[in-house]
Amino acid sequence: MSEKEKKIPIPKEFTESQYRTQTEMLQVQHKPNKLFVGIPKEITLQENRIALIPSSVKTLVAHGHRVVVEVGAGEKSNFKDQDYSEAGADIAYSTEQVYKADVIIKVAPPTLDEIDYMRPNQILISPLQLPIISGDYITKLKQKRVIALAMEYIKDDSDTFPVVRIMSELAGLSAILTAAELMTSSSGGKGLLLGGISGVPSAKVVILGSGIVAEYATRAALGLGAEVRIFDNNIYKLKRIQNEVGRPLYTSAIDPYVLEQELITADVAIGAMHSKTGRTPLIVSEDMVMKMKPGAVIIDVSIDQGGCFATSEVTTLENPTFIRHDVIHYCVPNIASRVARTASVAFSNILTPILLKATNTGSIEHLMLSNPGLRHGVYTYKGCLCNEYLGERFQIKSTSLDLLITSDL
Repeated sequence: MSEKEKKIPIPKEFTESQYRTQTEMLQVQHKPNKLFVGIPKEITLQENRIALIPSSVKTLVAHGHRVVVEVGAGEKSNFKDQDYSEAGADIAYSTEQVYKADVIIKVAPPTLDEIDYMRPNQILISPLQLPIISGDYITKLKQKRVIALAMEYIKDDSDTFPVVRIMSELAGLSAILTAAELMTSSSGGKGLLLGGISGVPSAKVVILGSGIVAEYATRAALGLGAEVRIFDNNIYKLKRIQNEVGRPLYTSAIDPYVLEQELITADVAIGAMHSKTGRTPLIVSEDMVMKMKPGAVIIDVSIDQGGCFATSEVTTLENPTFIRHDVIHYCVPNIASRVARTASVAFSNILTPILLKATNTGSIEHLMLSNPGLRHGVYTYKGCLCNEYLGERFQIKSTSLDLLITSDL
């Protein structure tokens, strides 16, 4: 067989396609969707913080976004309306006007009356604060078909909770300073100095948990000269806190007997447990609290997730303490609000990059599709509850957010 006969015949349509007119493919430029952000004035729990500070507003406005701030919203954080106006924000003289924005950002959960102002597909970014929300709160958000994100459950690229971390740093430092104040005679305490002086033993501080709150509380307590005991069932975290503090510490797994013995002689007990999904576990029973010294101080930083002391109840900055079994309880969920300006700057540093990322994707809702950390914070989505813990707690049907988003594409 000749070389010519060996060749396989190829149809002309495969060899002459280069001569045909080709369809021109042009890159479509998607115009970024500008955000309309509303910052209402906080009216609950003596909340003094604000979600965005003037410099962050200026950055957002420079990127073409619109920000409306309710009159007086920043006063308790020492930010004037004039500061926001000069940064480019619109000043609203009614709450209703603020809730016309597409994205509402708050540092306390909205009240039921505030939810009445909301509308379908509006995005709410605020803390969840489990002890103070109710089934009616969830039901109303569902009825309004609001996309609600809990700040404390939003994750960053390193799979950590940035809002929880920064507020935990503040809360840890504030908890020790608050405890030192509550132990004084003028505040109803035993008249003890937390750190002690020459010839006088220092106070004993028991800390439940070994996360960021515990780390910063430990630093502050040791800095003042107090004796510290740390309890946690996560041995890795106990190792971490020793490395971070840079000195040997008394650490222990949460053994009920050992914990009870330490609490009996403790002057201060701090609850610093954090749950990734729902309520924090109850670590200290009422019987243990009853055995504590009269005049001892409990500061339950975990109260925003239910608290880890059986005797804890939510209090406010106006009436921050109550006494049960002769033990002073301080259970303010927004403890960082005592240092409102510092806390507001911290909030703003975390939220501003998220809002700027939404510029590139077109909206916060589109950003959720590509950002699993942001999706982790969503608990209601267009009429559906998508947080399993809340569904079990309030006996409301919950649906996976991944399924809801997939069906919505």
